[in-house]
Amino acid sequence: MSAKETAKRNADPKRKDAFLRGISAEGRASLYLAAKGYRTIAKRWKSPAGEIDLVVKRGKLIVFVEVKARANLDAAAESVLPRQRKRITAAAEAWLATHPEHMSHDLRFDAVLIAPKRLPRHIEAAFDAEY
Repeated sequence: MSAKETAKRNADPKRKDAFLRGISAEGRASLYLAAKGYRTIAKRWKSPAGEIDLVVKRGKLIVFVEVKARANLDAAAESVLPRQRKRITAAAEAWLATHPEHMSHDLRFDAVLIAPKRLPRHIEAAFDAEY
């Protein structure tokens, strides 16, 4: 993150709170997936095409994970919008281009939903690639 972006985020308390909630949700999702046997290989990976919250691996499977935190799990599920799916799939393509050693792996797009006082909900194959 650039110094300008950091300064802007620090100047707006709502943005800062949202950013910190996102970091916390991604941490919870990463721990939850680790308990299910996945190993996190990238967090908050950015490209010009977009950002991938988590990239995890289990065996010969690479999973691109969108983490959504909302007041309840249903609201989190509804917040994975078509434009976000397109952004995530484009970012995944960019990630694969920079990590050719994973090109032969199976690929999947999952979502992990986070809500207060609830266990995370892992939705495998939450959406298909949109190219």
